[in-house]
Amino acid sequence: MEALQHTKNRSTRDDARTIDLAGIFQRHVKAVYRLCYSYLASPHDAEDAAQAVFMKLVTSPRAFESVDHEKAWLLAVAANYCKDVLKSAHRTRSAEMPPDVEDPHAAVGQSEVLQAVLALPEQYKDCVYLHYYEGYKTDEIAQMTDTPPSTVRNRLRDARAMLKIALSEQGGAAKSEMSRAPGA
Repeated sequence: MEALQHTKNRSTRDDARTIDLAGIFQRHVKAVYRLCYSYLASPHDAEDAAQAVFMKLVTSPRAFESVDHEKAWLLAVAANYCKDVLKSAHRTRSAEMPPDVEDPHAAVGQSEVLQAVLALPEQYKDCVYLHYYEGYKTDEIAQMTDTPPSTVRNRLRDARAMLKIALSEQGGAAKSEMSRAPGA
């Protein structure tokens, strides 16, 4: 991310007409990273994806109407980028770690609730992430995902039902953690 940091700072100094890349980066890097992590489930892949999203903004600058518009655009680009990564031949052909080799990143920051959310089908995971983790309303999610608001509400309802089943199978500790989840 150092190269991105240097590029965005230089861009804002070179041309007063350019957008405030440093400000956009500072405001939204954590949200973009969290979304990428929710898709890719790997800290390293999430960092790479977040960097690629901001590099797209650096290489193709655009004007935004508001801070919310910036965030919505960045999250849509991040979601599309992550979907492309997940479909890529390299990702689908990569081998699993042998069972006797420890993966030091396997449990980093992954609670039972997060694991259950990451296990949801993609259409549900998008809605849950945007609603509960980023705080978007169903109408805003509908606009971002090009789906009717009623579909978003139905997906949230269905996702909650799936999570309830998945977490009840994992035991009571997960239930108490779910009650502390943002937006729950």
